[in-house]
This record gives sequence, C-alpha cells and structure tokens, in this order.
Amino acid sequence: MSDAIVRLLIIVGYLLTLIGLGLFSARFGRATNRDYLLASHSIGPVLLLLSIFGTTMTAFAMLGSTGEAFTRGIVIYGLMASASGVLHSFCIFLIGVRLWKWGRRYGYTTQIQFLRDRLASPALGFVLFPTLVLLIIPYLLIGVIGSGVAIETMTAGAFPGWSIFHNDSPQLDGAVPRWLGSLAACGVVLTYVFMGGMRGTAWANALQTLLFMSLGIVTFVMVARGIGGGDSIWASMSQASQQANPDLLTRGTFSKWEFCSYLLIPLSLGMFPHLVQHWLTARNARAFKLPIVCHPIFILIVWVPCVFMGVWASGISLPNSVSNDPNAVLPFLVQQYATPLVAGLLTAGLLAAIMSSLDSQFLCLGTMFTHDLFLPLAGRSRFSETAQVWIARAFIVVVVAVAYVLSLQGFRSVFVLGVWSFTGFAGLFPIMFAALYWRRLTAAGALAGTLTMIGAWLFLFARSDWGNNRKFAIEWMWGDHVERMNPVVITVLATTLSMVFTSLFTRPPAADHVAMFFPQSIQPEKSVFPMVSASQEGNQL
Repeated sequence: MSDAIVRLLIIVGYLLTLIGLGLFSARFGRATNRDYLLASHSIGPVLLLLSIFGTTMTAFAMLGSTGEAFTRGIVIYGLMASASGVLHSFCIFLIGVRLWKWGRRYGYTTQIQFLRDRLASPALGFVLFPTLVLLIIPYLLIGVIGSGVAIETMTAGAFPGWSIFHNDSPQLDGAVPRWLGSLAACGVVLTYVFMGGMRGTAWANALQTLLFMSLGIVTFVMVARGIGGGDSIWASMSQASQQANPDLLTRGTFSKWEFCSYLLIPLSLGMFPHLVQHWLTARNARAFKLPIVCHPIFILIVWVPCVFMGVWASGISLPNSVSNDPNAVLPFLVQQYATPLVAGLLTAGLLAAIMSSLDSQFLCLGTMFTHDLFLPLAGRSRFSETAQVWIARAFIVVVVAVAYVLSLQGFRSVFVLGVWSFTGFAGLFPIMFAALYWRRLTAAGALAGTLTMIGAWLFLFARSDWGNNRKFAIEWMWGDHVERMNPVVITVLATTLSMVFTSLFTRPPAADHVAMFFPQSIQPEKSVFPMVSASQEGNQL
C-alpha cells in the first residue's frame, strides 16, 4: 500500500466519522426551529468556546496564513493574529453577550431579526439579507477551495496511471483532483448540517477544533525538525529561521499606515452571521466567560505555528506547482516532513479547521433565508415548524451547490478572499454597535450606512480585480513617498459617517419602542455581562 493511499484512507475515515457524528446528533434533536437552528439554547461554556473558535478558524487561518507568510513574511501575524486576539474577545464581550440577552428575551435566531425589530424597519431586513449573503460568498469559497487543495496535495501519487486522476503537474499526478476533493468536503458538511442542525454543527466543531489544534502543534514540531534538522526543537527552529528569506523576517514593504489599518479587520467578527447564531445558542450569560478569556490564547496556538512554517518554507526548494500556489504550501510541508500515518492525521486536522467554518456558514444562510426572507414574504403562519426546518434545509442544499460551482471558476488566494470578506463585515460593524448602544440610531441611518458600505466595498473590490491583485491598497502621496492603507478603513469610515449624519437628520425612534431595548432601570454596562445566579438570570429573562 503506497503512502498516498494510506493518507487517503485516513482522510476518508475522518470524513465518514463526521457523517456518523451528524447522524448521531440528529437522534437528540426535535423537529422545531429553536432546536434545529439554535440547539434549544443548550450550549454550555466549553462547547461554546470550541464551537466559536472552530467557526472563526478557517482555511484562512491555516492554509491562508501559511501561504501569505511564505509570500509576504512574518508580518502577517502582526497584521491579523495579534489584533484578533484582543478584538475578537472585545466583540464577544460587547456584542455577543448583549445580542444573546435580547435574543433570549425576544426569540431571535438571526442578527437581521434583531436589527429589524430594534429599528422597527422590515425593509432593513430585506436589504441586509442580500448584503450578508454577498459578503459571505468569498468566505465560503475559502473553505471550499481550501479543502480541495488540501486533499489534492496530500493524495498525490495515490492513483498513478489513472486517466481520471491525471494532472499536468508531475508533483500532483495521480492525486484526487481538486474539484473532487472540494465536492467530497461539501457533501460531508451538507450531510451532518442537514441531519443534525446546530447541535450537530456544534458537536462537529468541538471535535474539529480539538483535532486541528492538537495536530497543528504536532505538524509544527515535525516541520521544524525536518527543515532545521537540529538536535532539539529550539535548535531546529533557529536553523530553519536562518535558512529563510531574511526579507520575510521583518515588516517588509508594509508601511506603518497600512500595518495599523489592518487593526480594523478583526471587528468583522461582530457581524459574522454564522457566529451570531452560535452566540444565540448559549445556555446563559456565564457561558461567555470561557470564550472571552481563552479565545486570544487559542489564536496564539494556531497562528504562530502556521506563520512560522510559511516563513521557513521560503528557505527550501519547492516545486513550481506549490511556489506558484500559496494555498498548497502547508499541505506540501505536511506531505514532505511527516510519515504517511501522521500526514494523514495532520491532513484530517487541516480539513477540520476548514470544515468547522463551512458548516456554520451553510447553516446560518439557511436560517437567514427562512426567517429573514421567505417567511416574512410568504407568511409565517402558513408553515408548521417542521416545514420551516425543511425550508432551511432546502436552501442549505442550494447554497452548497452554488458555493461549489463558484469554487471551480479559477484560483484565488484564500488569504486575499478572506481579507475582502472581512473588510465588508467590518464595514457593517458600526451599525451593529450603534444598534446595541446608541439610542438615537434610526432605521434611515442604518439603511444609509448599509448602502454606503455596499457601494464602497464593491467599488474597491472591483478595483482590486476581484481579489486577483493581492497587494491592492488605498494609496496617496505623503511628502516624497507613497503611503498605503487597507480598504477596510474606507468601508468602516464611510459607513460610520453615513449612519451618524443620517440618524441625526432624521426623526428619532419612538421612545416607547427604544425603551424595549434600553430600559431606564437597567444600565447598559451592567447588563452586558451579568454576574448573577441561574435563578436570578431566569427571572430577568
């Protein structure tokens, strides 16, 4: 049995395990909206931590960060991970807990429902739905493309001489083709989301988070020893760093303006629809404590090894098929420096990181379509809860099919696609923050901010040749040199100004309606993270 076949069998076994987990979780579910979409608000602190972190760590965090570090250097950690460690917890604390509170009180399953009710504007929901779908499409493609790349790279040589597995690149000949690997991953995710809903998704995310974090550390150690060749792990790391391209060990071509502008990217977490849905599954407010404290630590554990491995890869000889495709750098390193058994397990861990986001994204799109578009237009009373669950499932199938077809349209860097997706979501962050903390926000202001963000994002994304220009930035002359800035600054600033000025020049919302969300007897800062007993919390709700 060849090494590639061993790796392939382990990958297949892992995918079958996920299907089994989805079928098993379905036995505990009930055919109700609240159970299928929110697991009946039963998720405790440990499962909430693992599901939230697994959802945020995509192919962007592993394939993308390694590939981008190989291309642009160690600065990638400072651009994305260091700020994310702090700002992600900031978003969970200030956005997640407060959204959970109103979600439990008024029965929300999506952020659109909250914003529509908070601003008493059904029209806002019909604008936000296509906006969020537009922004999540690049995010979906990260996972679909990444899974195909990982499976193709790790199964190279599995079927030599088979015409169906022929590849123009000699290094990938005999591999499971990228289109088939992506199809398999989409099919597996669709199966356990279709059957298990949010409960199956949360369980799968927990398993996958534990898997990719533990195996990621093993990968780091093996790659460091393989490239560095030292007597100890520290000696190997030192030797691997000395062999790397020295230009990749500094901030490189990033100016201070451009570096600092990336600090706004992590604010996107506050508007991820799939993450909001996970927040709403929490059993109580205390369940958020563990994610807030541990999320930065988990980011450190995942991102540091991936960025270092990307930089070290610059010091070794890589095939053209890998050096020209940054997404393939990490799978190649795993293939080169691990035994077949370990490489198969490590690939399973890599797929775990990729698929732990795909499932939540598919489920949230089905939820938003059902509750924010279809039922408001068709009439909620016409459909039973069982029928509503099947409507969500049907749309999930459509979303998976569309995402798969789009992934076949050509190569894109998963890191660049991720940054553009996050740029749009970060642009919407001021609207969510204002809805939770600013009484004077009006529906017209939120609508103006949303439309402004869409226009700015589409214009800038088009200027970047739809992500093909990997180094696109806003440029201007500063004295005798050119300064650069990430487009996220434009989307956030444009949204904020449009929202604030429109709200101030339009009629304030009705006082009795605002009081539903800002009762005078409850101070906002005290309700964000209530330190109460379970009985007291139940009475407040």
